[in-house]
Amino acid sequence: MQKHNIEKSAQSDFFEQVYQVVRLIPKGRVTSYGAIARYLGAARSSRMVGWAMNTAHTQQEYVPAHRVVNRNGLLSGKHFFTGRPMQELLEEEGIAVKDDTICDFKKHFWDPGEELSL
Repeated sequence: MQKHNIEKSAQSDFFEQVYQVVRLIPKGRVTSYGAIARYLGAARSSRMVGWAMNTAHTQQEYVPAHRVVNRNGLLSGKHFFTGRPMQELLEEEGIAVKDDTICDFKKHFWDPGEELSL
């Protein structure tokens, strides 16, 4: 288990915390909005994680938002991608996608609650 310094204080901006977690998702792995929200102690904030992903392209430091999908492995945020399509980015990392859904989702799933420690 790796240790990462993700600030989880009330003063810290929630979107920035989301971006910090997403930057830690390894290539070839995906996670869900809910898994990120749970990790940040805001289990009911999956939609806010989605909103953060919708604006991830505005960040100076790259945020691999294509690695965040819904709880069923569906590419629910694909419409917000500018430039290269979400599916294409995932396939370049060795993740097969069929009908807008990650194939073998459990194999590729990365849970920050299990992979990261505070």
